[in-house]
Amino acid sequence: MSTASSDLRLSPVHDRHEAAGAKFSEFGGWSMPLEYAGAGVLAEHTAVRSAVGLFDVSHLGKISVMGSQAAAFVNRCLTADLAKIQPGQAQYTLICNDDGGVIDDLIAYLNSPDDVFLIPNAANCAEVAQLLADTASAGIGVRNEHEAYAVFAVQGPLSNEVLTTAGLPSELGYMSFLHAELAGVPLTVCRTGYSGERGYELVVPSAQAGAVWDAVVAAGEPYGLQLAGLGARDTLRTEMGYPLHGQDISPDISPVQARLGWAIGWTKDAFFGDAALRAEKEATPNRRLWGLRAVGRGIPRPGMLVRDAHGHEIGSVTSGTFSPTLKTGIALALLDSRFVVGEQVQVDIRTRREAFTIVKPPFVTTDVRKT
Repeated sequence: MSTASSDLRLSPVHDRHEAAGAKFSEFGGWSMPLEYAGAGVLAEHTAVRSAVGLFDVSHLGKISVMGSQAAAFVNRCLTADLAKIQPGQAQYTLICNDDGGVIDDLIAYLNSPDDVFLIPNAANCAEVAQLLADTASAGIGVRNEHEAYAVFAVQGPLSNEVLTTAGLPSELGYMSFLHAELAGVPLTVCRTGYSGERGYELVVPSAQAGAVWDAVVAAGEPYGLQLAGLGARDTLRTEMGYPLHGQDISPDISPVQARLGWAIGWTKDAFFGDAALRAEKEATPNRRLWGLRAVGRGIPRPGMLVRDAHGHEIGSVTSGTFSPTLKTGIALALLDSRFVVGEQVQVDIRTRREAFTIVKPPFVTTDVRKT
């Protein structure tokens, strides 16, 4: 089933998704699989938690920053301290505006002091590339390579077995990467992901992406590999409390409010938005991102109002869904800072108010960092 619009970008393996009966949806200007025929979000989610799933996330952005001391330049722009990792390691980081709001969150791959590869979100790739290019000094090149590479994510407890069968390295430390080859195609294997399970992302030249996709599918067959769409990706990441840009973080929501202070290099001299973020941290933010777990059967959705026990408005849901693992409704919500774990609140769900308990994510505990 294809709903691809002519004005949307297509993944390099769009034909494989069509053949697998994918239902498509728009993500950041791309037509990407939402779910697959014969499975659906619940089955795809369960496969990733219990076995292994394969996602196409080629809509994610790709930016190369190269030149003398490129890493030092990137470190002056992004929040996390790139100096704390070594070549061959990746880092979760953010790029913020002057007010401390999040322009985007991204992964930085450190190839060398003169070569950094960035993976921002689809809708923000051009903006992030332009911001860096406008700031870069002579001798540093910033290249938007959004369509030059595909990205595939192998996620789940059996991801190691799939990569080993495919002939790819699988014993990597968390947030580490290696350059390798599959089906004659050079690629990068990084142990990261957005599901909370052990997993890997493969960065592949778009022109040869089909051969790599086919090889991974074949390698995964003995392990029950399930093609998984972005619907399951969303339920998986919500269970882990991972933020989604445009909902849980945005130009109006700072990393301090979103509990992402661990992704900020507070001891660095400077980075975009540092003055505002330091001031907010010192003063304590007036709102915080919390987890909500349903007491009854309510399923929260983004934008729904959250109220205290007296019915007073205290915030809103930023991400909300049914948790396939917990069999209940869960949400991330930006609430007044005075609230604490264990308190009960109410969420306006259509014409009624449903009770929820405040919790601190993740909702589901996995061994993603276990080596």
